[in-house]
Amino acid sequence: MVTVNQQRVPRKRTYLMCSPEHFAVEYAINPWMDVTTPVDAELAVKQWDRLRETLVGLGHEVHLLAPERGLPDMVFAANGAFVVDGTVYGAQFKHEQRTAEAAAHRAFYEKNGWRFIAPSETNEGEGDFAYLPDAHGGLILAGHGFRTELAAHAEAQEALGRPVVSLHLVDPRFYHLDVALASIDDENIVYYPGAFSAASQKVLAQLFPDAVLADDSDALAFGLNLVSDGRNVVLNSEATRLAGRLKAAGYTPVPVELAELKKGGGSVKCCIAELRH
Repeated sequence: MVTVNQQRVPRKRTYLMCSPEHFAVEYAINPWMDVTTPVDAELAVKQWDRLRETLVGLGHEVHLLAPERGLPDMVFAANGAFVVDGTVYGAQFKHEQRTAEAAAHRAFYEKNGWRFIAPSETNEGEGDFAYLPDAHGGLILAGHGFRTELAAHAEAQEALGRPVVSLHLVDPRFYHLDVALASIDDENIVYYPGAFSAASQKVLAQLFPDAVLADDSDALAFGLNLVSDGRNVVLNSEATRLAGRLKAAGYTPVPVELAELKKGGGSVKCCIAELRH
């Protein structure tokens, strides 16, 4: 008898991460950031190291972007670009505190021979874009409402040659798409409906009738800010109910502790950009 777990096949991924060597909460640009709450920098690095080791242990390749002093949010590497089939659509950050991160990401991609397309519209990379290669022939889901401008969705579609579905984020706690929705394999997603407008909820229900739905406690624990290889789902250890739902759907939850980085408004996915060749 074949168990559900055996039907989930992991696919090796290539990721980009950046050490939180200079991580701190020096300003507040999302509801989670509190400059009066101290950050344990040493613990942040330890927790990040454990995340990196977890990915490598699952068989994935992890490239490293050198952290730069004065850019405390560089650890959130997902925001620096969005890569599909070897083409990189660069980021243009909304807040000036993070603007210089875009150039560091661009330098990495250009040095390593990627086809880089510079944006003219405000967008925050994989923070607001998700790619599902086997959903409807290859689909990009894109968030707007807080950081990424709606015009960037059309720009990304032209840059990457994949249809882009625009989703309206309406709750400031879920300021990026990647704290409200994630791909769990190449054709399916997990998401928290309450983060989206009523119309966007209808669109998601139509496109992904078999999606795993999260409740508000999972979403507020940054449970949706996860990374999956199609079977193993690396997620914040606080999202215990969501881990149970994923397990019931045949996935293998891999919980990690990222309490320090959560103080900056991010978790697993924020720390990881996927390099799709």
